Amino acid sequence: MTRSDPAPSRLRYRIQRLMLTPLFRVFLRVGLPFAVTFGGASLWFSMPDNRDAFLDLIIEARSAVEQRPEFMVKLMAIDGASDGVAADIRTILPVGFPVSSFGLDLDVMRDQVVALDAVESARLRIRQGGVLQVDVDERLPVVLWRGPEGLQLLDSSGVKVGPVQARTDFPALPLIVGRGASKNVPEALELLAAAEPLWSRMRGLVRVGGRRWDLVLDRDQRILLPEEDPVRALERAMALDHAVDMLDRDLLSVDLRLPQRPTLRLTNNAQQELWRIKAIEVGEP
Repeated sequence: MTRSDPAPSRLRYRIQRLMLTPLFRVFLRVGLPFAVTFGGASLWFSMPDNRDAFLDLIIEARSAVEQRPEFMVKLMAIDGASDGVAADIRTILPVGFPVSSFGLDLDVMRDQVVALDAVESARLRIRQGGVLQVDVDERLPVVLWRGPEGLQLLDSSGVKVGPVQARTDFPALPLIVGRGASKNVPEALELLAAAEPLWSRMRGLVRVGGRRWDLVLDRDQRILLPEEDPVRALERAMALDHAVDMLDRDLLSVDLRLPQRPTLRLTNNAQQELWRIKAIEVGEP
């Protein structure tokens, strides 16, 4: 009797050797099922009708979630803004309520609000109850600027706050004019603070040649300030006026452009009176 050979065949031997390979076992457990699934899904999605049906299912599911009552925004509340600014905000944010909160891009909306001249900063959020909350920090106007576009309100940094129809709309705000005046608002505010005793007589500040300031008073009086350190020069003029009431006299201008040689320009009547007094002193008839 012949006994069968217990050794495996060559093919079976190679298969057994492959099964002992870790990479091959991973391929059988993971790679092969993935390839079959991916191939089947690709074949199914290759048909246009199947793709359209799947996309419609996703859109319906997303819409069902986004349109839930807890995600709906029903109104907009604006805090920190005046009536005019609030109306401008509602104009540039034409949100049709109710609307899903998923359809609102708060960053883009905030940039639109901040783009308004009168708005310094803004914060947008959706608070409980379906309310779009807009918190606004308005720019505080400190001066009126008469420029190429007419009267404009400026804040302490020289940024436009908004247009003005008439000077009388803001009688308490000082007026600045001239080329480059809007770019030097901080310096103008320092000069206005130094000239506080003259506020009742002040007409405004004029930027001359884009380099220096003139302080304009009533009775057509002017104080010509130097280009360098104008605040200090104006403080000296205020001290001199306090001592001898200089600006109450018949003067047209006080020229302080040369710190070592201030110059006073008299009115015609004052000049004639001065000549008359000098003639009397020298004994002329």
